Amino acid sequence: MESASLLIIFMASLLVGISGYSVYTSFGPPSQNLRDPFEEHED
Repeated sequence: MESASLLIIFMASLLVGISGYSVYTSFGPPSQNLRDPFEEHED
């Protein structure tokens, strides 16, 4: 049972880490370097 709970904790922390990094990239300081392809092609 211990290995199953360790796997669950690992998967949950991986999910939280990836989610946190994607939110930081989208809304944090690195978002200034992102480009908007729809804004580039407005007529």
